[in-house]
Amino acid sequence: MRVGVLTGGGDCPGLNAVIRAVVRKGVSEYGYEFIGFRDGWKGPLEGLTSPLGIDEVRGILPRGGTILGSSRTNPIKVDGGVDQIKANLASLGVDALIAIGGEDTLGVATKLHDLDVPVVGVPKTIDNDLSATDYTFGFDTAVNIASEAIDRLHTTAESHHRALVVEVMGRHAGWIALHAGISGGANAILIPEVPFDLDEVISWVTSRFESHYAPIIVVAEGALPKDGDLITKDTTLDAFGHVKLSGIGDWLASAIEARTGKEARTSVLGHIQRGGTPTAFDRVLATRFGLQAIDAIHDREFGVMVALRGTDIVRVPLAEGTGILKTVPMSRYEEVRTFFG
Repeated sequence: MRVGVLTGGGDCPGLNAVIRAVVRKGVSEYGYEFIGFRDGWKGPLEGLTSPLGIDEVRGILPRGGTILGSSRTNPIKVDGGVDQIKANLASLGVDALIAIGGEDTLGVATKLHDLDVPVVGVPKTIDNDLSATDYTFGFDTAVNIASEAIDRLHTTAESHHRALVVEVMGRHAGWIALHAGISGGANAILIPEVPFDLDEVISWVTSRFESHYAPIIVVAEGALPKDGDLITKDTTLDAFGHVKLSGIGDWLASAIEARTGKEARTSVLGHIQRGGTPTAFDRVLATRFGLQAIDAIHDREFGVMVALRGTDIVRVPLAEGTGILKTVPMSRYEEVRTFFG
C-alpha cells in the first residue's frame, strides 16, 4: 500500500512527531510505502510531493514545524479542485491519505471522504478547540511558552510600575489564555467566550496598583469587549474565510493608559507560541496519534479521526471531530475569577 501524508493549516510543535510515528510503524510493521505532500492541501491539489521514508524522518522528533510544509489552501474553493486531487492521487498510486490538521484541514478531509477518497485524520490545533478530543498536541507547548513569558514579564512590570497586557492565541476558544494565565499568576484573563467589561478590567488594574504591585492581563486574540466588535489590525481573510487576528492587546493597553494614567505595554506572543521544540507531553501525544492513524489505515477504517479520551487513543468519525468547537465553559472561567484584581 502507498500512503500519502500532509500537514495543513497553522504549524505547531508535534507535527513532525506524528509524521515520524506514521512512517516508522507503517514501514517496519506493515511494509507500506509513503509519499509526502508538500504545503497542506496544495500538495495533492498540484501534485507537489517529497520522499517520505525512514531516512527522511530520522531526528525530527524534537523539531518544531513540519518537514512537509503547510498552507491554508482550500481545494473546495478551487474550481475542479476535488477532481484534481482524486486524479493526482490516482496517478501517484496513492491508496490512502493521512491528513494532519485542524478544523479547516479536517473539514476538507471529511468532504473528500464523502466523495470516496480513503482518508484518516489526525487532529492538530494549538487552540485545543476540537470537541472530539480531550487535548491536541501543540497546546501544551504553547501554554508553557506563554507561561514562561508571563513569568518574565512580572519582573519588568514590577520594576517599571506599569501594566502589561499579554496577547496570546485563541480565535474562538480561550484555552491557552486560561491555562497560561492561571500558571503565570495573571491578574485578569480575558477570553472569547466571555465578552469583557472594560470598566471591570480597569477596576482590577487599579486595585492591583493600589496594592503596590503591577498588573498582568492575559488576553486571547479573539476576546472582545461588551457591546463592541472584534478588534483586528487586518481585515483581510484567509482561504477559509477567517479574519487575521491581532490588535486587542494594543487596544486594551491604550484604554488602560487613558483611564488610569498608568503606563501600559503590550507583548504579543503570536507565532512564538507555535515555534520551537515540543514539550514531552506533546511529543508523546503526537506519537500516539501517529501510531493509531497508521493502524486505522491498516484496518481500512477510513473517514475517522484519532482522538484522546482520558488516557486512551480512540477513533471517531471525521464529522464528529470537526462538528463543534470546544470552548471554555463558564464554570471553568468562574473558578479563576478569585485571582482577578
